[in-house]
Amino acid sequence: MTQRALDPSGDEPNRSSVPSGTDRPVMIDAGSELDPVHPVGLPAPGGGPGLTAAEVAERIARGEVNDVPVRSSRSVREIVRANVFTRFNLIIGVLWVIMLFVAPIQDSLFGFVIIANTGIGIVQEWRAKKTLDSLAVIGEAKPTVRRDGVAAEISTSEIVLGDLVELGPGDKVVVDGTVAEADSLEIDESLLTGEADPVLKRAGDPVMSGSFVVAGGGAFAATKVGREAYAAQLAEEASRFTLVQSELRSGISTILKYVTWMMIPTAIGLILSQLVVKDHNFKDSVARTVGGIVPMIPEGLVLLTSVAFAIGVVRLGRKQCLVQELPAIEGLARVDVVCLDKTGTLTEGGMDVTEVRPLNGTDEPYLRRVLAAFGASDPRPNASLQAIIDAYPAPDGESGEGWRVTQALPFSSARKYSGAAFDESGGQSSGWLLGAPDVLLPEDDPALTEIEQLNQQGLRVLLLARVDGPLDDPATATGAEPSALIVLEQRLRPDARETLAYFADQRVATKVISGDNAVSVGAVAAKLGLPGAEHTMDARKLPTDPDAMATAMEENAVFGRVTPQQKREMVAALQSRGHTVAMTGDGVNDVLALKDADIGVSMGSGSEATRAVAQIVLLNNSFATLPSVVAEGRRVIGNITRVATLFLTKTVYSVLLAVLVVCFQVEYPFLPRHLTLLSTLTIGIPAFFLALAPNKERAHPHFVRRVMRYAIPSGTIAAVATFVTYLIARHHYTGPGSLDAETSAATLTLFLVSMWVLAIIARPYTWWRICLVASMGAAFLIVLAVPWLQQFFALKLVGATMPWTAVGIAVIASAALEYAWRLVSRRFPV
Repeated sequence: MTQRALDPSGDEPNRSSVPSGTDRPVMIDAGSELDPVHPVGLPAPGGGPGLTAAEVAERIARGEVNDVPVRSSRSVREIVRANVFTRFNLIIGVLWVIMLFVAPIQDSLFGFVIIANTGIGIVQEWRAKKTLDSLAVIGEAKPTVRRDGVAAEISTSEIVLGDLVELGPGDKVVVDGTVAEADSLEIDESLLTGEADPVLKRAGDPVMSGSFVVAGGGAFAATKVGREAYAAQLAEEASRFTLVQSELRSGISTILKYVTWMMIPTAIGLILSQLVVKDHNFKDSVARTVGGIVPMIPEGLVLLTSVAFAIGVVRLGRKQCLVQELPAIEGLARVDVVCLDKTGTLTEGGMDVTEVRPLNGTDEPYLRRVLAAFGASDPRPNASLQAIIDAYPAPDGESGEGWRVTQALPFSSARKYSGAAFDESGGQSSGWLLGAPDVLLPEDDPALTEIEQLNQQGLRVLLLARVDGPLDDPATATGAEPSALIVLEQRLRPDARETLAYFADQRVATKVISGDNAVSVGAVAAKLGLPGAEHTMDARKLPTDPDAMATAMEENAVFGRVTPQQKREMVAALQSRGHTVAMTGDGVNDVLALKDADIGVSMGSGSEATRAVAQIVLLNNSFATLPSVVAEGRRVIGNITRVATLFLTKTVYSVLLAVLVVCFQVEYPFLPRHLTLLSTLTIGIPAFFLALAPNKERAHPHFVRRVMRYAIPSGTIAAVATFVTYLIARHHYTGPGSLDAETSAATLTLFLVSMWVLAIIARPYTWWRICLVASMGAAFLIVLAVPWLQQFFALKLVGATMPWTAVGIAVIASAALEYAWRLVSRRFPV
């Protein structure tokens, strides 16, 4: 017997599904989408056995299948295009072609390096794509479809037009349709409309894909599948690969924009200087011009960032962690507040009934029959009711020894209770509510003292109360007569203690937000060693003012009796204080908060709705995986910040050297081969290893300022030292071959200064970092010592005076670097 349910405010439910006030783009015709249309051949309201096998085959043949591909990443074509067709690859490609015609092959090495780097980027992102796609299939929920009278789980892509899809609490509506069966069916359309109140659905009402069930059950006939469905059209606008806000990527884009504007006039001046002002061999002038332009481009920085993200995805994938949006790794590393839902994160899903305490003289054998009947009344029990079913199973699968259910009220996180009414075997009728004692009992009820003592032990307590009247009428609950307390013991997750300790050690505040009693939740949190677990608060006493709520959120660690809408408000309150908030959860009541949090983390066993809105899905349902995600994000951010300083130091000294050459009207000191060698030894190879190294440093904001405050002084010092060496060498060497000798001296100074920048960035030293820096220095010495390498790279130190002068200038510049870095750290902290 289906009853009409009221929304939490007590008003008539809003039956309209029109997405008014939506907070996301809608690119469909709302009128045609929302009319309850019944195409020919579709089941009319009333359900039935569903389609036959022959009808399914016929629809498949007509292409009426929900065949929208799951896109958890870019396609292979998009990956190749994104890595190959870049602004800087175009510039370098043109310069490479020019060099192939005017200079020896060793001056064209930079082109081969770009090909190798681009290939690495494509391969790494392709590996990440394979990981994402395979995990997306594992994490995909399978809707229950009724065909030939038999309900079975199938893949979302196998649904055909007219299929009868069954719904229960937590299920997501995967295609558009019309309700055929409804049993107190309440659907949350907030992700589509922005309205938080659930909508009561009756037979004939439309349902839109992207909404989800919060209470009750039913079935709907699919009226629009594939690309015509509402959710599919939203997905076309923003596939899962669409990036969340990433300070790292936006910062790099900002840097590259300014580098491009700086590079254009400098390159033009250099070209005019080398080709017009200086009357030298044309091919040699072109080679030196290109040698001045190429190092201005930090093309490897973009590549290395993509590779670091991609490798992070692969690493987390091995731990059964699905990262649905790549920079979510970065986002979680910046989080300073983690909001946890107790059930499913701190505790396992299952519970056990430890005791039933009769109240007001209720007969215990009668209570057992009531509980058995109550458990059998709900086809989709939650964890609490499942524990009661396990303890008091109905005989022979029937409702409590022949009791017949006459009315059922599904559990709602807004009401905090469920209900059932029966015709008992003796001919009598009874109605019952099962839920939170502090919601069903008045504040002065003496039983609350007993319940408080149980909650302080970390036990969960439900009240079974007898009522008269319609179950869905709030007034009925007010007059409930307490009959028994059901004491439940929650199963703690064995890995929760270590995870909470990790966040405390990393100075990440943890807030436990639950719909359960605050004292009980606080006791559970205290058992797991949560800092501040003694600071508990009943969310019903939370102030409504956002600023006051933010203060309460910062002062307390455990919150109980929280409604789904309050979870959303609590996240917003924390964000208003500048906190970066992560929200974890697995239930339908967590969806709104997951959507609004900076990073949403869902359990793999959670409802499909939570998995759909979360950026990170823990497929192994282990809360203990979160530290790995945080650590991976910190590794990516910290290391990219390190290597970005290397790349941009090169850009700064390249631009300044070009400016000095133009101003002093001299030949550009380097050929492309020299700077290719320097870039490979002081940036390319070291940056690759440093970007993938362990890094537990907490992520800091202001990426651009952090990088440029070191890159600008470092690049300036390197450019000045190198140009001073070059000018001294021009006066020291005369005659044929003097330019090669001058270039070699300048190269030595620039290499030594760049190596000191690398040595600073490699701190704090470990054995492998020391070996990395030392091996780069040894490689350069080998080039200077081996005759054929000297010839290949056109490097030969002539005499003793000038090389030692170059070393001396590099030593002075290195001391200036140390002073500049310490001064910047003190004067310009970020």
